[in-house]
Amino acid sequence: MEIGSWNEYLKIFAALLAIVNPVGAIPIFINLTAGQKNEERRKTGLMAAASVGVILVVVLFSGEAVLNFFGITVGSFRVGGGILILLMAISMLHAKVSQVKQTDEELNDYADRETGGVVPLGTPLLAGPGAISTVILYAQRHSSGLHYAIMLLVIIILALLTWLIFRMAPVLARVLGKTGINVFTRIMGLFMAAVGVEFIANGLKQLFPLLG
Repeated sequence: MEIGSWNEYLKIFAALLAIVNPVGAIPIFINLTAGQKNEERRKTGLMAAASVGVILVVVLFSGEAVLNFFGITVGSFRVGGGILILLMAISMLHAKVSQVKQTDEELNDYADRETGGVVPLGTPLLAGPGAISTVILYAQRHSSGLHYAIMLLVIIILALLTWLIFRMAPVLARVLGKTGINVFTRIMGLFMAAVGVEFIANGLKQLFPLLG
């Protein structure tokens, strides 16, 4: 059965972790759960992590069908997804939440409601367009069932890590501080930029074979 090396799957996990960036979402999580009791805050964090897992798993198994339905080639999607991820990375290098994920108007709109873990935390903040594009593109690398099983495991581990980070959010916020979180976000943004450039380069090679 055709699968990638373990280093490849570690790279996939690192790329998804950088794009989802639950550490960078800690300030927003704390702000949106400020009026909640500890038990409610934990439930919100669990809902957000579960939403990330469910959304990415659905995308993992339906992404190819969606591309086929719209007649989009993998090469075109690689270029488009790479540009999207690169734009998000630029925002993260400035320690900001990308407007691709969520606009200021949307954040203010959600802040006026009883917020839940699904929206806006689970999506679009964490499992947004960048993470969805990344899962679809990495899923296309191999067609074997084992590859999809390992991808599923990667997503589950990512969701569990997201839940753990949100559960420890108050402690992490005190330890890291705003500066520490911004530094981590910038590092993840740099890694994301590399992932975006790689997607664009590979997509252009598929669209224009002579470039290879």
